[in-house]
Amino acid sequence: MRQTGAIRVLFSSTRGAGHLNPLLPFADACRRAGDEALICGPPPAAAAVESSGHAFWELAAPPGDELDAVWSTVPSLPPEEQNAVVIREIFGRLNTSAALPRLRQACEEWRPDVVVRETAEYGSALAAELHGIPHARVGIGLSSMEELGLRVAAAAVDDLRRAAELPADPAAETLRRSPYLTVFPASLEDPAVPEQPQTLRFHDPAWDDDHASELPTRWNGSEAPLVYVTFGSVAGGMEMAAHVYGAAMLAVSDLPVRALFTVGHDIDFDSLPPAPGNVRVERWVPQADVFPHAAAIVCHGGAGSTLGALAAGLPLVVVPLFADQPYNASRVGAVGAGLAVAPEPSAIRGALHRVLQEESYREAARRLAAEMRAQPSVDAAVDMLGALARGAPAA
Repeated sequence: MRQTGAIRVLFSSTRGAGHLNPLLPFADACRRAGDEALICGPPPAAAAVESSGHAFWELAAPPGDELDAVWSTVPSLPPEEQNAVVIREIFGRLNTSAALPRLRQACEEWRPDVVVRETAEYGSALAAELHGIPHARVGIGLSSMEELGLRVAAAAVDDLRRAAELPADPAAETLRRSPYLTVFPASLEDPAVPEQPQTLRFHDPAWDDDHASELPTRWNGSEAPLVYVTFGSVAGGMEMAAHVYGAAMLAVSDLPVRALFTVGHDIDFDSLPPAPGNVRVERWVPQADVFPHAAAIVCHGGAGSTLGALAAGLPLVVVPLFADQPYNASRVGAVGAGLAVAPEPSAIRGALHRVLQEESYREAARRLAAEMRAQPSVDAAVDMLGALARGAPAA
């Protein structure tokens, strides 16, 4: 709990739940401590921020034609180059240049004591430096992905630094030296990649909440183990969606399980194959309400679903689709908490059978759950941010 006076903390995110949601536990902790929090983001983030109860400061989004021009090149590229183009051109260049004017205005008018950004949002770091405000970053993925992001975005961000008359930083060392707050457990990180210079690990108090309510009747139907299948909030709007969900439905159709699928709000239900008798399909369900009842998770390897399942001690079958998901899937497999497979029915079926039958996967997931809960609560970050605002080093 805070030992000094209240401060103002400006949080900043790009669009998408996977970018905004990692900031919210830290913003909530600031609110619990009596600090003021303001969350900045592009227009699509407004509803999610406002539903969280925090104040929202709208940032400009890049011009649609420029975004479309970049995205149109992505599908034809190899996966590694897809990531590089998105990080460099969208996160590093377009998002940063579009958001920077409003971020500077927020610093001038709202006068925060410290700035906290999600790691794919670079404009607030420049705005903070221009106004002499300390800043920290919250990891949205593995530390290895943050290092990749810094390397790839460095040149584009440095161009904008120079345009704003900041000192050149071609290797992104200024960004790299900022405190790095993450809820990822150390053992899930890639041991071949050094951690960020000021890494501070925390746990989300939401992992400790008691969600052991009764499942709605429509999710039941038998006493068979419950398998929760989710591919996040983005996949439903992509061309691959019908294939991925169809493959997963076939995979579970002849297993002695009942399966709950959540498919998001963007998918056309008519594009989905008919659900087998042991499958129930919902657009969205809070995953924390499902985890206490589930025996295993089938997911895409997004940070939210992966960490949520591990915090609940549940083994995973990971079907990575894009972005950082292959890296997360690889690490889940490396620590023995699940299996990574291709989006094919036989592969998913075989992996799901194994994680349900072989206790070693659940044991590994429970070890990670214990490790995650042993990390300090995000509430401990509040004092760190206060110290940062006063010019003291992060600790």
